[in-house]
Amino acid sequence: MATPLRRVAVLGGTRIPFARANGAYNEASNQDMLTAAMSALVGRFQLKDKKIGEVAAGAVIKHSRARFQSRESTLGSGLDPTTPAYDLQRACGTSLSAVAQLANRIALGEIDSAIAGGADSASDIPLGYGPKLQKAVLKMSRGRTFGEKLSTIGSVRLSDLKPTHPGIAEPRTGMSMGQHCEEMAKEWQVSRREQDELALASHRNAAAAWKSGFFDDLVIEFSGLKNDNNVRGDTSLEKLASLRNAFDPSPAGTLSAGNSSPLTDGASCVLLASEDWARSHDIPMQAFITHTETAAVDFVGMAGPKEGMLMAPAYAVPRMLDRAGMKLQDFDIYEIHEAFAAQVLCTLKAWESEKFCKEKLHRSALGPIERSKMNPKGSSVALGHPFAATGARIVATLAKQLAERGAGRGLISICAAGGMGVTAILER
Repeated sequence: MATPLRRVAVLGGTRIPFARANGAYNEASNQDMLTAAMSALVGRFQLKDKKIGEVAAGAVIKHSRARFQSRESTLGSGLDPTTPAYDLQRACGTSLSAVAQLANRIALGEIDSAIAGGADSASDIPLGYGPKLQKAVLKMSRGRTFGEKLSTIGSVRLSDLKPTHPGIAEPRTGMSMGQHCEEMAKEWQVSRREQDELALASHRNAAAAWKSGFFDDLVIEFSGLKNDNNVRGDTSLEKLASLRNAFDPSPAGTLSAGNSSPLTDGASCVLLASEDWARSHDIPMQAFITHTETAAVDFVGMAGPKEGMLMAPAYAVPRMLDRAGMKLQDFDIYEIHEAFAAQVLCTLKAWESEKFCKEKLHRSALGPIERSKMNPKGSSVALGHPFAATGARIVATLAKQLAERGAGRGLISICAAGGMGVTAILER
């Protein structure tokens, strides 16, 4: 007889303040940031020297020397060193994917508790060198005599020393996320004003959340920084409208630095557990993870007409809703990751479009959502977006909101590079 699935609870999360790249965390590594966030979580829930079932975390921008990042951060967090850990990566959906994987293990009874997280530094980027220098260095290391090593050095030219760094362009198109999103904005006729209005709401909601103390137990001081330093509660539509186009300099361009998420450094973690484990440790349960889903779109056009690169959540959410037996309007809170304001607006328009839903989803339109319920504590345009850390940030934020309400449902939607999307439902 199959063992019944167990409910998986979100107990809470911690993160360090999110900082604009090349600023407050200029000297911090992914491991430094992830260890700080995880250590704070361990301290908050009195887990020092205790073994939990598993840790899963990742980073998108990663040095080769950080191949054991999650395990090393686990060892530095104060947890019992016999706690296993592993790395994963799904671009901007990394830590929500970690939540989903660990939740499945808890639901199946394989483990009772887990920490999911992510960290990314856009400041501490790995530099590489061309294949000629790489081959020369490897050949030199194999040289048996000084003469052999010296002859190898002599073959290196000055041009071979030019470093390369990770790009943000999609490998198959050579276009950045912003350029792809500009295409989406044109296709869905999303105006600059609509994007600026969404960005303004994100900044105002985030500033209000900070002022109210909402983030006080979710965010710990790190490297002298106490608050997210991208939030601009005093911005205005006029200020946002004055910014030049960021990805399409022509009059047709609509994306700017003001309505796009900034390059950001940061880390976040969230604690998951079975109901029995939570009760045995006397830790209140904030919410339960009830459904997750992933999707991918053909944004290259390899098998037919190409899709918008960041449109995968438009497919993942309806599938998840159908499996859950819910409608898009059945939620009290919508946490939709703001990679770009335009991406959020394109997704919302897709769900409202009878044509899109009939042709692409083979169903009737999902309809609109109540905008006042969307990202009530701000999202990535205002708070920042350290790629792998965003999912855990959203899960912790949503779970706390549901706990404060005492009941309700929340929808999470995250677009990711590579034409992917990761979504989830939390309930209380």
